[in-house]
Amino acid sequence: MLRKNWWKILSIVFLLYTFIAGFLGGVPAKPILNETIRNLYFHVAMWFGMMIFFIVSVIYSVRYLRNNDPIADVYATEFARTGIVFGVLGLLTGSVWAKYAWGAFWSNDPKQLGAAIALLIYLAYFILRNSMTDLDKSARISAVYNVFAFAMLFPTIWIMPRLVESLHPGGMGKNPLDTKDIDSRMRLIFWFGAVPGWTLLGVWITTLRIRLQRFSIKYERHV
Repeated sequence: MLRKNWWKILSIVFLLYTFIAGFLGGVPAKPILNETIRNLYFHVAMWFGMMIFFIVSVIYSVRYLRNNDPIADVYATEFARTGIVFGVLGLLTGSVWAKYAWGAFWSNDPKQLGAAIALLIYLAYFILRNSMTDLDKSARISAVYNVFAFAMLFPTIWIMPRLVESLHPGGMGKNPLDTKDIDSRMRLIFWFGAVPGWTLLGVWITTLRIRLQRFSIKYERHV
C-alpha cells in the first residue's frame, strides 16, 4: 500500500507544510501587499497546477488522435476538467487578492482578462463534447479542439499580458517572481510545498475520476 500511495502521503505533507509555514512563516514587508503576499502559495500555485494538467490533457488528446484509444480520451477529459477547476480557483483567489491589493475584485487587468478568456475556451471544450451523441465523433473532435485550446493558453495568459502594462508582476516582460518581491523563505515554501502539494492533490482527484470513468466504460460494454 505504501509503495502505491507514497505520492498521496507526499501531497498531504507538502500541503501541511504550505499551510503551516505559509501562514506562520515570515514574509517580506512589501507596501500595499503586506500580509496578502501569502496568497502566492495558493493563487500562483493553482495556476502552475492548471498548466500542468492542461499539458497532460493535450498529450493524451494527441495520443488519442494517433491510436484511437478511448482510455486516452478519458485521461484527456479528466485532466482538462481538473485544470479548469484549478483555473477557477486561481481566478477566485486572485480576485480576493486584487480586492485587498488594488481595491477591487476585478479591474480588467490584462492577466485577469487573459485568464478568463482561456478558461472560457476550455469550458467550450466540455460544451462541445456534450453536444454530440456519437461517442467516437465526440472524442475525436474534442481532441482536436483540445489541441487548439492549449495553443490559445500561450497568447492569452503568457504572451499578451507580458507585452503591456499590468498591475500584476511580470508586465512589460518583467520577471513575475522577482527577488525584490519574494525572498528565499517564500521561494522555499512555494517551490517545495505549494506547487508540488497542490499539483499532487489535483492528480489524486483526477485519478479517482479516471477510475470512475473507466469503470463506467467497462460497465456499458457488458450491459
